[in-house]
Amino acid sequence: MIRTRLALCLLLAAATPAFAADGDIDKVNGSITIDATQQAGDLDTVNGSIRIGANASTGDASTVNGSIQLADGAHTGALETVNGSIRAGTGLVVDGSVETVNGSIFIGRNSRVAKGVSTVNGAIGLVATELGDGIDTVNGDITVGIGSHVKGGIKVEKPNNNWFGIHMGKPRPPRIIIGPNAVVDGPLVFEREVRLYVHATAKTGAISGATAVRFDTPTAPQD
Repeated sequence: MIRTRLALCLLLAAATPAFAADGDIDKVNGSITIDATQQAGDLDTVNGSIRIGANASTGDASTVNGSIQLADGAHTGALETVNGSIRAGTGLVVDGSVETVNGSIFIGRNSRVAKGVSTVNGAIGLVATELGDGIDTVNGDITVGIGSHVKGGIKVEKPNNNWFGIHMGKPRPPRIIIGPNAVVDGPLVFEREVRLYVHATAKTGAISGATAVRFDTPTAPQD
């Protein structure tokens, strides 16, 4: 009985997040959830997802193997994951960058990100979102959606074997869309083949490495 109780205590201790005096939460295995309207410091886990509720406020949020999900009106520091997506509702405020390696990024309407957004293998989508810096990717599609403002450029880097791994045949070129009334202040630099679509009402910096296809419909043409 004593051994059983001891084993149970150890299991519960491993599953319980460590709270620092300043409200930070640090875990190794397990997810972190911040409820709506709650406040917390930095959030860190290795194997687990992070969920931040509506109108909650946190510091930086970081995981290695897991997604980050943010409800409407969340306010955070930088967001980072390696293997997982980052998905936010409306009215997000990020006092830093948004980064992932293997996963997509979607940021909803009326959001503000102080710095840039980047991923290696995964799509990036913005809707009426303001970025304080640029967008970087290697293999992902990018949609700078209606009314978004990127206060930097867009760069699609040339892939190498570490990014691609082993593929049969030629990879599909990333699809880059600059939507209605969107603005990209900096240059659009493409180090690999892409399919670039720019709406007639959009404004961009200089484009190198691709030829833009203009469109005036609500959505971009299909390839």
